[in-house]
Amino acid sequence: MSLATRARAALLAALLLAALPAGAPARAQDAQQGEAVTVPPATAVPGAPQPAAPSRPASGPALAGSLGDDPGWRAYRARFVTERGRIVDTANGLISHSEGQGYGLLLAVAAGDRAAFERIWGWTRANLMVRTDELIAWRWTPDQRPAVSDMNNATDGDILVAWALTEAAEAWGEPSYRTAARRIAVEFGRKTILFKDPHGPLLLPAVSGFSARERADGPLVNLSYWVFPALQRLAIVAPEYDWAALIRSGVAVLRGSRFGPASLPTEWISAKEESLRPADGFPPLFSYNAVRVPLYLAWAGVGRPEDYAPFQALWGGIDRERLPIVDTRDGRPVEWLSEPGYTALPALVACARDGTPIPESLRTVQDNQNYYPTTLHLLALTAARMRYPSCLRS
Repeated sequence: MSLATRARAALLAALLLAALPAGAPARAQDAQQGEAVTVPPATAVPGAPQPAAPSRPASGPALAGSLGDDPGWRAYRARFVTERGRIVDTANGLISHSEGQGYGLLLAVAAGDRAAFERIWGWTRANLMVRTDELIAWRWTPDQRPAVSDMNNATDGDILVAWALTEAAEAWGEPSYRTAARRIAVEFGRKTILFKDPHGPLLLPAVSGFSARERADGPLVNLSYWVFPALQRLAIVAPEYDWAALIRSGVAVLRGSRFGPASLPTEWISAKEESLRPADGFPPLFSYNAVRVPLYLAWAGVGRPEDYAPFQALWGGIDRERLPIVDTRDGRPVEWLSEPGYTALPALVACARDGTPIPESLRTVQDNQNYYPTTLHLLALTAARMRYPSCLRS
């Protein structure tokens, strides 16, 4: 399954799953059966509400065109994007989710591929934007009816889609993209950001299931939902929110979540008390979601060198060709992520922290990998081109 989605499904569906399903990757066109409704035109989005507060300046470089004419994107589009614009999670029963749609939209903007962007955005609107608010249902299952059986959102998916729409509006001047980005950002800001928490602004992973009212150890947070480079740009469409404060709180949560001998965050973290701790009822693992934390840190260029140090220490040993999933209680690996795309993450961290060039072998995306490692690989290359181009020079 989407390795990031696995932990989300564990919480939202109350099922704790321990391992990534096995199975060979499937091509996107093989997943067309059961494809859903006709997509509406992008211009059907209504007009934007007016900002409620003075503008806050956006920071961070623009995404558009940063990936260039990379053959990795063309291979990704052929493998994981259906003709109707559904991003297929090849290791997870060929489902789709808001996270994947958001990543697909971001990569399409980075590649300057407006046609693919329109397809992906159209499918997302038609099939996942089925809630009564402006947020996005988190999962679509091709062999179930209804295909959306859980109406909860996933805040990182909402953030990714809003960010991609913001970048698309900036790049292509399409007002409907800006309108949609604003509506999503304002809605998840209102419903999932706890601006007055003692830890600073906290980001709930969804509207339902994570608050102090709903869990004895709540509120619960997941550091991989702090998409730092997105938070640097969302002031363009929702200037009334203090996105910089949310970035600072995410870094502070990271520094307060150095658990066990390896000083690594767990997937799910309780913010109930002053001292953060692993959430109840979940294995205390640094796992599928958490590998994205240093990706987002490096992509945004935030944090101090010591914030990257535990990840670099974990990934810098003899097993750099595969990444460990770690039990934070004793710092020992319990499983390994072996597809090559994952190794782009330690390469990006070394680039961001030390200026280490990204190896030639990781400057192109390998075929025959599943959705998640391939996505992470392309995202890491995009981050390097936006922030650290010297790491990609020979």
